[in-house]
Amino acid sequence: MQRARPIAAILILALMFLAAACGGTSADQSSEQPSEPDEEATQMELAEQKTPPPEDTRPANESAAPVEVETTVLASGLEAPWGLAFLPNDDALLTERDSGRLLSLDSSGNVEEVQTLPSYAFGEGGLMGIALSPDYENDGLVYAYYTTRTDNRVVRFRLGEEPDPILTGIPLNSFHNGGRIAFGPDGLLYVGTGDAGERGDSQNVNSLAGKILRLTPDGEVPPDNPFPNNPVYSYGHRNVQGLAWDERGQLYASEFGQNTYDEVNRIEPGGNYGWPYVEGTGGEPEYIDPISTFGTAEASPSGAEILKGGAIPQWEGSFFMAGLRGQRLWRLALDESGNVTEREALLQGEAGRLRHVVQAPDGSLWVLTNNRDGRGTPIPSDDRILRLAPAGR
Repeated sequence: MQRARPIAAILILALMFLAAACGGTSADQSSEQPSEPDEEATQMELAEQKTPPPEDTRPANESAAPVEVETTVLASGLEAPWGLAFLPNDDALLTERDSGRLLSLDSSGNVEEVQTLPSYAFGEGGLMGIALSPDYENDGLVYAYYTTRTDNRVVRFRLGEEPDPILTGIPLNSFHNGGRIAFGPDGLLYVGTGDAGERGDSQNVNSLAGKILRLTPDGEVPPDNPFPNNPVYSYGHRNVQGLAWDERGQLYASEFGQNTYDEVNRIEPGGNYGWPYVEGTGGEPEYIDPISTFGTAEASPSGAEILKGGAIPQWEGSFFMAGLRGQRLWRLALDESGNVTEREALLQGEAGRLRHVVQAPDGSLWVLTNNRDGRGTPIPSDDRILRLAPAGR
């Protein structure tokens, strides 16, 4: 009996210590590793979440708290602005289709004329797309797409100098001139063209019309293009005016339909997108179907962008498309396979015809109106550049 008391005391103390230790572990984990709350979680639910999940498995555009987005007018009094590219100092170069003017624009909205390019304003043609060399800080080269009296062409030049053509002979008309150019993640130049009213040319890989073209910065054909010694990257297009890449380097394009369906396409090298045999989704194995279609009255799509960098978390990775006749900015949420999971119309009824959307270095979106392109109903301040950004930034 003299030995039983110490043993019982030791057991009781051990059990008390173990119980305290178990309670303390849960509190420590909760305070040092708080889980990220779901938007609809109650305070009681939050208190019961002891440990975070092993990894965040939500889509990228849902991985951070949403922010309030506000729209402001950055610049006004422009005439049918068409293309925009950002300089290393975060100023932008801006083209006006009909005037042929190349303008500079800073983040405060100050606009200055840089030079006038020798373009020919003809219907939907004129001075259109613009892009900067991937090595701009060293070579200072600017690329532009414009209409002349004989063709559409791609040129390059240094600011203030005469343009040097690197690709000529793209068919022209008063409509369906394409015009968007952009350097891809591979450092190569992509060019969206239209069928220029000759529908059959879109299926002819020896024609530059109705295509997405792929060139080296010198205007040569890359050796890994899908068709040997041919700048054609994809074909069967009607009128491509939007080019955008996601984080994985996948190219997407917006395209005008005829009477029924506008399209967003995921571009594959050598892919045939069906025009003029298919408008919208055809389901035929020899043609690639769009990932999303729109009635022509709700879109008539031009420029496109995919948002990256996290400045607007709820829109991260979304494909944005400017609508002319549709007079709205479309947002398409994409999953990891590039499929559309959600569609949202922005700026509807607020700004009129929209020509292009570009992500600025600060993560905001700049949107170009086109109410002075001959088909809009301009207000006195048109045309404008709108900025969509987190409130207060």
